[in-house]
Amino acid sequence: MSSVDWPGKLVATVFCQGCPWACPYCHNHAIIDPRIPGVVAWSSVTALMERRHGLLDGVVFSGGEATRQWALIPAMRQIRQMGFDVGLHTAGPYPARLARLLDEGLVDWVGLDIKALPGASYEAVAGRQGAGEKAWESLDVLMSHPEVAHEVRLTLDPSVLGEALEIARRCKAAGVRSFAVQEVRLQGVRDSYAQAYADAADVVHLAWEDQLAALTRDIDALAFEAYELRRA
Repeated sequence: MSSVDWPGKLVATVFCQGCPWACPYCHNHAIIDPRIPGVVAWSSVTALMERRHGLLDGVVFSGGEATRQWALIPAMRQIRQMGFDVGLHTAGPYPARLARLLDEGLVDWVGLDIKALPGASYEAVAGRQGAGEKAWESLDVLMSHPEVAHEVRLTLDPSVLGEALEIARRCKAAGVRSFAVQEVRLQGVRDSYAQAYADAADVVHLAWEDQLAALTRDIDALAFEAYELRRA
């Protein structure tokens, strides 16, 4: 159960296995491999939701990367048939699959992660060639469905701090209404990332608080309908 995975909603969050990317700060890296045995059967999810009518607003499908799962479409249909709203967390690696979900009216809200500017910066974060093009194409897909509520989120670590304002500007120009900056969390990340973050502390994180304050001021000036800075 979660009160933070869909702003303004009380939901059950389903963490789906598998992700094609390898972001160094991922705190769900234990479920990136889709071949490992699952922990919760889908029948257990639907049984839970049957007992939560009137208590929960809906289900958020998260990950990993939920759109990697071919069973996502029938799962969303079933949740909707049960009378619940459907939310989706996605990093946007499969824009065509996202388009199908939205075209079929299966999703009420999308939380889309935009991690960097397109090109080398994105590939460095996601660990895969072409990742940025896929993610920004998914943003275009989402913006082409104004009837679907959304939040575009940027995970802020020192490597993308210098790009953050330009990312926000491009998102605003694309039509994004709700934007959030999430300071990277070290809980659950790979040891290698936590160590690299610590090693860079004296250099990269110099005046980090001042930079965050300036960034928030500059993004506020872009006048999104909703903007939030979330601290770790």
